[in-house]
Amino acid sequence: MPRIKVAIPDHVSFETAIPVRITDLNYGAHLGNDALLSILHEARLQLLKHFGYTELDLGGASLIMADVAIEYKGEGFYGDVLTLKLAFDDVHKYGFDITYHVLNQNGKEVARAKTGMLCFNYQQRKLMALPDEVKARIETNA
Repeated sequence: MPRIKVAIPDHVSFETAIPVRITDLNYGAHLGNDALLSILHEARLQLLKHFGYTELDLGGASLIMADVAIEYKGEGFYGDVLTLKLAFDDVHKYGFDITYHVLNQNGKEVARAKTGMLCFNYQQRKLMALPDEVKARIETNA
């Protein structure tokens, strides 16, 4: 099976810093894969808040994660402060991708990731179109 490769776009829509907590470490004494996924989730919520949205209120739609890909590039350790550079990418009728470039405080690459986000109506349990207002707003930041 070929290795996963996550392309990071040239633009950045939002940047945040998140420290690695002691509870984020695994038995190898480095950042665990499950903890990194949680850190990505936190960064995504901060991105959405920055644009005035939440995962349950994206201009009248909600979001559901369709897929996630993580390409590990290095280790993270307790005390590291991770910089996450997020970008909207591949905006389409039903949603968009978010890319995450994760670096430690020394600029060393820790990971690259992508989440595929789709607009979803949780009451009807079905996909819905990305609201035009949201599409226009994130396309200017994509």
